[in-house]
Amino acid sequence: MTDKIASLPPVSEMMRECGLEPKKQFGQNFLFDLNLTSKIAKNVPNIENTTVVEVGPGPAGLTRAILMCGAKKLVAIEKDTTTKPILDKVQDASNGRLEVIFGDALKTDLSNLDKDGYAICSNLPYNVGTELLIGWLHQIANGANILSLTCMFQKEVAQRIVANVGNKQYGRLSVLANLIADTKILFDVPNTAFVPMPKVQSAVVQIIPNKNKIEKIKDIKLLEKLTAKLFGQRRKMIRGIIKTDWEKFGLTGTERAEELSPELFLKISGIIDENLI
Repeated sequence: MTDKIASLPPVSEMMRECGLEPKKQFGQNFLFDLNLTSKIAKNVPNIENTTVVEVGPGPAGLTRAILMCGAKKLVAIEKDTTTKPILDKVQDASNGRLEVIFGDALKTDLSNLDKDGYAICSNLPYNVGTELLIGWLHQIANGANILSLTCMFQKEVAQRIVANVGNKQYGRLSVLANLIADTKILFDVPNTAFVPMPKVQSAVVQIIPNKNKIEKIKDIKLLEKLTAKLFGQRRKMIRGIIKTDWEKFGLTGTERAEELSPELFLKISGIIDENLI
């Protein structure tokens, strides 16, 4: 099944043949290291029985690894149409397991992709990684059957995703991610692994939706709105941002957003008058 993929020329060679160069406007930083792409793909839970979605496959380095690891099906969403000659060759070698969608991942509807759910595995473009994640978290909270996310982010973003209250990286993303899922950083990736080499370091994060957590969320939009408002002025006391009776939440109002646990944010969002936010 994977023999045809393994026999393809190296990614760098295929790029040279097609004249493909990373494009800054798409936030492209390509991975050529086969050991690294394989390591990422192998961390996708139950990959052999799972449909996988990849955003921004570019010259298909990670795409190949996902297919080589035996993914049931892979749907790759790519905004840059100049990658088509390479993706076409990988698709031809995939025995029908690779579907390529040329379009904007932020606008692509995957709701009917697979009745058994799907996993997301991607070296996310730096410029839209956080926006994509927040969108996926919204979808999960509203019932989307996303089984897992195994994705590369800037290390700073990765640290924010997994941060606990009291940690300096703790913020809006930490609250949303950890009220919906179990999160962990799998491993760091040095900037030297990419072409072109970015100024920042990266890390691979795994996010596994937790049904017991999700069922406690009444309104994900209101919850996100609350976190955005309070963390938008994180150095101010919460009573200076939202005028309400903070005592009914067991608070004095002198606290700052970074002192409130995800559970407290959930409690507040379930009681507070939406018009105050």
